[in-house]
Amino acid sequence: MSIKRIECGPRMSQAVVHNGLVYLAGQVGAPGKSVREQTAAVLAEVDRLLAAAGTDKTKMLTAQIWLADMAEFAEMNAVWDGWVPQGHCPARWTGEAKLATPDYKVEIIVTAVA
Repeated sequence: MSIKRIECGPRMSQAVVHNGLVYLAGQVGAPGKSVREQTAAVLAEVDRLLAAAGTDKTKMLTAQIWLADMAEFAEMNAVWDGWVPQGHCPARWTGEAKLATPDYKVEIIVTAVA
């Protein structure tokens, strides 16, 4: 059974492909930017990693979104809604969490079909 690790570092891989599924690590945007800017950067990174795994956002199964502050939910959704492919929306959940540093406003974790 093969496992493909994409951008494997000493602690984690940015993506892992196994048994026809692609699992992305949580993606965060540049610290100090607005939630809109961070969300756009995260989604661009999701696109890049999915392409590296040989797939794209039309094959997403799930998206887990963590916001540092749920007051920014609408602002994040404004970017998400312009990016997510209509007719191919994943199952999605969003919650509020303390992220790795106070400078991170959003983290997105995606699972897709390879």
